[in-house]
Amino acid sequence: MTSDQPSSQGTSPGIGPHTPQRPIWLCRICAVAWPCLGARSLLSVEFAADPTGLSCYLAGQLQAAMVDLSALNPDSGPDPVALHTRFLAWVRPRVAITRARLDGDPSPPPRA
Repeated sequence: MTSDQPSSQGTSPGIGPHTPQRPIWLCRICAVAWPCLGARSLLSVEFAADPTGLSCYLAGQLQAAMVDLSALNPDSGPDPVALHTRFLAWVRPRVAITRARLDGDPSPPPRA
């Protein structure tokens, strides 16, 4: 999957797609900053076997968000550190936890 391809997140029965509403980058379901908790959970499951792919997908989304949010607020623009935290900082720990749970391990993996 490349960064311009939509993810299939939210395709579980009874769960709407937790996709971003552009250009404001809020979740279409939760109306909170995307990727919301629902999107993070669904993306972690979808990309459990490919965390690098998830990072690449989200890096592309981060770039698009930076462009959109800068156009909405050209004076100060979005905070790059906050966007990195929002889009990428959660990936490695969340995928590790998801993998452990999918493998049947109820305890989270040890912190590195």
